[in-house]
Amino acid sequence: MLGLESNEVNSISSDHSINPESTTKPLPIDLASMRPTARVFARYLEAGTPTGLTGLWTHATPRSTLLYLYGTTLSKLQNIPETSMYRQSVEAVTKHRMSLVEQLVPPGYEEWAVRAKELVSKNSSQFRVASGRVDGSEARTVKIGNKVFVVGRKHEEGDIRLEEWNGEVNEGPEYEGIRTAAEREDQAVWAERKPLENHEQVEWEDEPQLTADQISELEHKIGAGLIEEVIQVAEGELKLIETMEKTKVWEDLEEKPVEGQWTYFDRTN
Repeated sequence: MLGLESNEVNSISSDHSINPESTTKPLPIDLASMRPTARVFARYLEAGTPTGLTGLWTHATPRSTLLYLYGTTLSKLQNIPETSMYRQSVEAVTKHRMSLVEQLVPPGYEEWAVRAKELVSKNSSQFRVASGRVDGSEARTVKIGNKVFVVGRKHEEGDIRLEEWNGEVNEGPEYEGIRTAAEREDQAVWAERKPLENHEQVEWEDEPQLTADQISELEHKIGAGLIEEVIQVAEGELKLIETMEKTKVWEDLEEKPVEGQWTYFDRTN
């Protein structure tokens, strides 16, 4: 994931030792120190490697991902009443964390941003809302405030025995016989898809990574564990806000409780 800030573009550990002769308790080990030793001494963290927490892998673009999630969260919060304590508290935390992320800029970011913006402007048709690629790949631009993010999804090649010969996704057999209008909706999607052989390839340069020291500094400032955990929390918060917006939890109940419905829970009775 990446993003464009104004005229720029963005692609969305501690050392503890224990002395056995000391009678004092050792310092608590923070979550960032749970990273494997190879990560502690590395200048850059390799994406997809273990973080030290089961099932949690090193994120490829933590900075742009957090900026995208936080920007979307702040935008979605505008649909919740201003008097909501939930909105006020989430806005405060999100803005604070977003400012911490924006302060850290990876080395070589300025030069990369110029090249990325030029590539997007020259190939604007390739960064559409929906790609229509038969293999599920896509690249689209999303503008949030003064930032423009390029959100991409790349088809990962799997087992050659399971991959289709032409790169298309195996969606199973088509229905036979008479079908309803709802069952025929997928036919419109198939008709609008573009074949892989006619798709123009765009060579995209990945966003420069934050150094291991920068990520460690950001984790320390946020104080919520590994950067990958912070991303998971941001994703969960955004999903919660979308659910609240859909159900309009701030509105009155359709079936209001009758008077005295909950009085039997009073301990004084």
